[in-house]
Amino acid sequence: MMMNTITLLLGVTLLYSTPMVFGALGGVLSERSGVVNIGIEGMMTFGAFAGAAAGYYSGNPWIGVLCAALAGGILALLHAVAAITCQADQTISGVAINLLGPALAVFFCRLAFDGATMSYPVANKLPKIFGSGAEGIWANLNVDIMVIVALLFAVAMWFVLYRTKWGMRILAVGENPAAADTLGINVYKTRYVCVILSGILAGIGGATVTLGIVAQFTQTSIAGQGFIALAAVIFGKWKPIGAYRACLIFGFSQALTVVLGGGAVAVPTEILAMLPYVLTIVILILFIGKSVAPKADGVPYVKGRR
Repeated sequence: MMMNTITLLLGVTLLYSTPMVFGALGGVLSERSGVVNIGIEGMMTFGAFAGAAAGYYSGNPWIGVLCAALAGGILALLHAVAAITCQADQTISGVAINLLGPALAVFFCRLAFDGATMSYPVANKLPKIFGSGAEGIWANLNVDIMVIVALLFAVAMWFVLYRTKWGMRILAVGENPAAADTLGINVYKTRYVCVILSGILAGIGGATVTLGIVAQFTQTSIAGQGFIALAAVIFGKWKPIGAYRACLIFGFSQALTVVLGGGAVAVPTEILAMLPYVLTIVILILFIGKSVAPKADGVPYVKGRR
């Protein structure tokens, strides 16, 4: 009984942390290049719809993931144009994306699903690690394959940022874009690439929800996971592995709501529902003063200005 509970807690933690991992990695990449991207929530929501719709009509969940990545990338491109080219306030642009993403998702959902604000259930979900025949405690750990993909992405991003020339250029642009410019690094191009990639990752995170966890899009599919992912960026000190660990903590809090909700101890559903968000606030209060963002994060770059 105890082992079953432990494996269930572990499996649900991995399941619920994975969408946030993709969103957090996107946030890390964007902010490491010097562009604040608080529009992760909107990009995840639009990606969640695109993934569910494409997965339903194509019957292939991987096509859904690709479409979700494209949807997130399109919104990220809008944010990049506003923040980099137009030098708009990056926070305001991110807020606009958070409003635009869900609105577009509902609008296109009504067009694609006969006026409904939720998609039809996806028949073919993302494949499981152990296939469909897992039993016993292995069934609790039989999460979808995106759990492994998220871990690989986190390790790959760490390697790229800290072990490759391109990664060092990203870090330089995020710390001192003027100095990077004098070394021949194209600051605008670097930031554009990073912001668009952050949207692609966020879109994949959204698809992980609607193609792996709930198997359909609803207006509450993401429900603040993008904002929690941003908290994980700060808690993880703008580092890929740190953000991944932070997402595991937040995923664990959501797993507790599942395990305690079905346990013998009666815990009010209202308390369980707010647990992940309370934990987010507490962690930000405790750690935000100890985390140092890249020096040029949120600062528009104007070529020639020192």
